[in-house]
Amino acid sequence: MNRKKIAFAERVEQNSKNYYPKDLIDLDAAGELLAQLHEGFGLDTMMTDRHGGIVMVHGAFGDFKPDVVNKPGSKIRVKGRTVCHIYAKYDHVQERDLNMVQKLLGAYIKTLEGYSGKAYLASEQAAYIDELEQQLEKDAYQAKYAEQTDPLTGTLNRNYFISRMKQLAERGVVPTAAICANINDWRFVDDNFGEEESDRLIVTIAQILKEKAAERGLENAIIGRVEGDVFYVLLPLTEEEEARAYCDSVQQACLSYEDERLAPSVAIGCVMKTNVEEGFREVFSDAEYVMFENKFELKNAPGYRARLEKGLC
Repeated sequence: MNRKKIAFAERVEQNSKNYYPKDLIDLDAAGELLAQLHEGFGLDTMMTDRHGGIVMVHGAFGDFKPDVVNKPGSKIRVKGRTVCHIYAKYDHVQERDLNMVQKLLGAYIKTLEGYSGKAYLASEQAAYIDELEQQLEKDAYQAKYAEQTDPLTGTLNRNYFISRMKQLAERGVVPTAAICANINDWRFVDDNFGEEESDRLIVTIAQILKEKAAERGLENAIIGRVEGDVFYVLLPLTEEEEARAYCDSVQQACLSYEDERLAPSVAIGCVMKTNVEEGFREVFSDAEYVMFENKFELKNAPGYRARLEKGLC
């Protein structure tokens, strides 16, 4: 199977076998504590990779040869796979210190395992995003620009947005934030100020959606105009807190926008897709429901109507 088509969750489960201690651990920092345990308490330690290759030694092990199959020592595991082993000899540890030293080493191993797990996920996520970007760039090169984008806003058109959404679904990219953004009272602007101004309102909202994504470092944001006054946004591999902060920044930018006629306002619903089995259709349906609740709240807020109608004066 093409590696790029393996779901991210499945990839994470598989790829830890390709990592060595030097890939996940700051060996200088890791060795410092083991050195202190040796110098302060006489604890002898040896770290090996998963195959038994010696990474570092603190103390005397003589002609000891690590047997990671039959006598593996303490294992440090990432996603169920052993990354390295730590062997410990307590021969030179004072009896009064033995219990404390054992606890210290146990805490150290637990901490090192947790750190390795986080480093592994960060590395895999960065590699996966890079591969997605390369694939998407290739897709963009093969398709005609006009067939991908909405001519008014420069965001993706409905068909190409759906295509990108299907790619994320096929690759099992989670978490992904699904955002439904609906312009408030676009029809009011069209009825009172004409098509040129209503188009300008749509372009203004699109620019805010794109600019706020760029400002917040969401380079992988997928933004599409799926209906006249409706935008969908996908934020792959983005946590909920970050996605909601993006939505807040978009709405704040609308409120801060200064114009003689336009008073941009957008109702937003944000729902997280965290299960690879869940379909985007259901997720966006939930996001639309949240958006309508937000629309009701915004349009009934004090000062909303006065701001909307300022251009009539």
